[in-house]
Amino acid sequence: MAGTTNFVAAQQANRRNTMILLIGLTLLAAVFGYLIGWVLQAEVTDEVALVSSAGLVAAGTMGAASLGWSAISLAFGSRIVTAMADAQEIAKEDAPQLFNVVEEMSIAAGVPMPTVRVMETDALNAFATGTSMSNASIAVTRGLLDTLSRDELQGVVAHEMSHIANLDTRYMTIVGVTVGLIALVADMILRTLQWGSYSSKSSSDKKSSGAGLLVIVLIVVAVIAPLAAKAVQMAVSRQREYLADATSVQLTRNPNGLISALTKLAAAAAPFPGVSRATQHLFIVNPIQTFTEKSSALMATHPDVADRIARLRNLGG
Repeated sequence: MAGTTNFVAAQQANRRNTMILLIGLTLLAAVFGYLIGWVLQAEVTDEVALVSSAGLVAAGTMGAASLGWSAISLAFGSRIVTAMADAQEIAKEDAPQLFNVVEEMSIAAGVPMPTVRVMETDALNAFATGTSMSNASIAVTRGLLDTLSRDELQGVVAHEMSHIANLDTRYMTIVGVTVGLIALVADMILRTLQWGSYSSKSSSDKKSSGAGLLVIVLIVVAVIAPLAAKAVQMAVSRQREYLADATSVQLTRNPNGLISALTKLAAAAAPFPGVSRATQHLFIVNPIQTFTEKSSALMATHPDVADRIARLRNLGG
């Protein structure tokens, strides 16, 4: 049987990692802003100063924007995600068995009862969201409710409940914000460079050469940064799926329920309205892409389902 998951340790790690991400995001945004301001000032004044006043202003602006964006995400991220997925809150009488299972798993995990939501689609999937345990939600599709047995449903709900108990939902919200902001800044850099007039500068001008070199650096950063951030998002998501699978077994004491559910979900995985690449990593199985052992580990949001099932069988052995 699965070992004991230390929820307190997992929560502390996620709080710490969230803070590191926020600090790192703010610093990265400030550096991007400084580079943009430095280039623009060099173009206007024909001088490449060691310390750019325009760069400092842009750095402060980008740093503040990063903190503001993260604050908005923490305050409203859960509502945004559930609205995007069209996950509607339901009452207990609408799905008594689902409510009973969620209540059982919330008690087992020692967390407040989350809001229960249903996505009206025949696809089979589920996700959890919430920036704190007080505003957490578990959403399942109508197809999942109509297809899975109670044991299978319990395994899925326990998996999602573990994301809430471990504060994975908060961490993944911040990761998503990080990826989104870096992509936006990268696009801003490329657009700024398009507005420039670097080609008109004389190559013999040392100042222009310095600005031109900086432009090249900016282009490289603008192209690579979103890809690197996306890779971090994928890796973080995969590890949390493994932990949530193991915690599900701990909560239900029945690995067969989740094993059977994953088998059905993997076979029926399909995109549906409300799903996007911004939220694909939140679902128990990816609704957009199917990953196997041959899939690139760098860009896969979820582990291979066969590998997840093999690990679950070992936990139950």
